[in-house]
Amino acid sequence: MATKKTVKKETVKAAAKKAVPATKTATVAKAAASKKPAKKAPAKAVKIFHDKDADLSFLKDKTIAIMGFGAQGRAQALCLRDSGCNVIIGVRKGKSFKAAKEAGFAVFSVAEAAKRADIIHILLPDESHKSVYADEIAKYVTPGKTLCCSHGFAYVFKNIVPPAGVDVIMVAPKGPGTEVRRVFEEGFGCPGLVAVWQDASGKALATALAIAKGEGLTRGGVLECTMQQETYEDLFGEQNVLCGGIVDLMKYGFETLIEAGYPGEMAYFECIHEAKLIVDIIYNKGIAAMNGVISNTAEFGEYFNGPKIITPDVKKRMKESLKRIESGEFAKIWMREASKGAPVLAKKREQLAQHPAEIVGAKIRKLFERK
Repeated sequence: MATKKTVKKETVKAAAKKAVPATKTATVAKAAASKKPAKKAPAKAVKIFHDKDADLSFLKDKTIAIMGFGAQGRAQALCLRDSGCNVIIGVRKGKSFKAAKEAGFAVFSVAEAAKRADIIHILLPDESHKSVYADEIAKYVTPGKTLCCSHGFAYVFKNIVPPAGVDVIMVAPKGPGTEVRRVFEEGFGCPGLVAVWQDASGKALATALAIAKGEGLTRGGVLECTMQQETYEDLFGEQNVLCGGIVDLMKYGFETLIEAGYPGEMAYFECIHEAKLIVDIIYNKGIAAMNGVISNTAEFGEYFNGPKIITPDVKKRMKESLKRIESGEFAKIWMREASKGAPVLAKKREQLAQHPAEIVGAKIRKLFERK
């Protein structure tokens, strides 16, 4: 993709003003006269916390049990320990148990860690929260303790129903565990979210902010939200944009080119490899800045062909998807699938591994990897 601009363009704002039809005022007046309900107003701006708003002393003399030692469990545990917090790990025997031991943590069974902990931070897969909580954690969730999570799924969909007398909070880094740890070690922090589900002590938010500070999140900025907001938006974003949307768009683009006779290697570069380059610019500077460095031809093509591919019908189906998430329909389907051993998920993974984009991509990445 060409990336050099040769013509100075109008700003997006100016272009938007030009595009407003002359009949706008009349249209607004007509809509008001019809007495149709107004569109739902967007939620008010969320509160953002930084280092100065959080106090690590709320974790003094507290034992934090991280349940699970996957990507997030490892990253959050290491960051909290580096911040001076007393962290233990609760995990079943196996690879994760060994990894936590090698990282220098005191490692226990989930039940024993829950018994010893003041703050029980569950970082296990969503589908396992219900059974692990019921079988190994619930009896040790006594008044004065805190339950913590990084995704509200289990609470919002009632897979965990906490007792009275305990705080229930969420501290959610907005990034994968590897990124959380990398940025922390660089002296900054991954942004994040905090929420309070149940505030028995009156200090639940302060505890959440202290954990966020210990993980470096308040260095980048932490947004206050509700667990419902985080859960619904997170599931929506994953399914419709970040994973379901982008991945399917990549595959369809790749398939279209190779079915038209173009080399698979070129199709991979154009529809998959270059996506990172574009997203990196958007991540750092925004969509308008990305449009400012691609060619005028590419930008015009975005406006000309983009709406023909991603039509308003896509937004309609996204709204239907959001309803399935908010109603709990998706959660029920997923928990039912997980209870059977996730056979559909396993089949989809197998099919993806055989997709031409994966086969070609593996060859491409091997050819161009750094020696």
